[in-house]
Amino acid sequence: MKNFQIIKALSPSSAVTSVSKEPSAKFIAGGTNLVDLMKKNVVAPDKLVDINGLDFKKIEFLKGKVSIGALAKNSQVAEDPSIKEKHPLLALALAAGASQQIRHMATVGGNMLQKTRCSYFYNTDMPCNKRVPKSGCGAIGGSNRMHAIFGASESCIAVHPSDMCVALTALDATVLVEGPKGKRQIKFIDFHRLPGNTPEKDNTLLDKELITSVEIPDNNFTKNVHYLKVRDRSSYAFALVSVAVALDIQNNTIVSARLAMGGVAHKPWRLTESEEFLKGKIISETIFKQAADLAMKGAKSYGDNDFKLTLGPNAIVEALTIASSK
Repeated sequence: MKNFQIIKALSPSSAVTSVSKEPSAKFIAGGTNLVDLMKKNVVAPDKLVDINGLDFKKIEFLKGKVSIGALAKNSQVAEDPSIKEKHPLLALALAAGASQQIRHMATVGGNMLQKTRCSYFYNTDMPCNKRVPKSGCGAIGGSNRMHAIFGASESCIAVHPSDMCVALTALDATVLVEGPKGKRQIKFIDFHRLPGNTPEKDNTLLDKELITSVEIPDNNFTKNVHYLKVRDRSSYAFALVSVAVALDIQNNTIVSARLAMGGVAHKPWRLTESEEFLKGKIISETIFKQAADLAMKGAKSYGDNDFKLTLGPNAIVEALTIASSK
């Protein structure tokens, strides 16, 4: 790790100004991913701007929505009684992520910005278009068991690692940011990017923008929800495949549905076609299997991850079954 300067931001505007003065500067809060990347020389900022002193830690229930500050800890959100009551899918997804110690350090904003755990990205001796554009993708034709089956490109087949972001995608969240050009809002489903020809760009943030909060609109998904995470071990492991399900059920009929997957694409993967199919349907295993088949349209594997073509639909059916039985 190279030497770097660290300064404390006193306000959102001063944080943005400080980062804007140095091309390689980064914001730092919990640092649970950034520090690892610095240790491995994947990123090497000359300056870190510590934003922990900013007033972005609150969870506020406002008219028609909940606002979650970007500096709220993952554990704080997961354990909040009102979040568990009104947005249980988010609480379940957060509880499935990382370890308890990391959840106590990691922030909501940092969770959104975490980098892929592709081994080629972390190994500076190997080619990786995300780390060094136009150097190649070692995972294509290499070890790709953890990699994407949706939305990949010839440049990159890495996946986004977050559990929280899968739930926020399903719940139609909105990201609030502040930057050199002022404040703006981004729909969560549009926040993360597919790799295309620029896999080094993980999201749609503009240069030096700072995440200030995330908002979730009120909904009726308070009971029939489930977050299924299939992984190699039961703790501190990233998803091979995950499924977030939220159902509004009345008289055994699905009034509305939200579904998203993790571990399958460069961004959380929303299953809108399956959602529309489920609307108005009476709950049955047959209907769930048909929804899962719709979800897998266009899926493509790369060798080591061929099993995801079977695991994916099975996980969707299981998650729907568990959610609908509550």
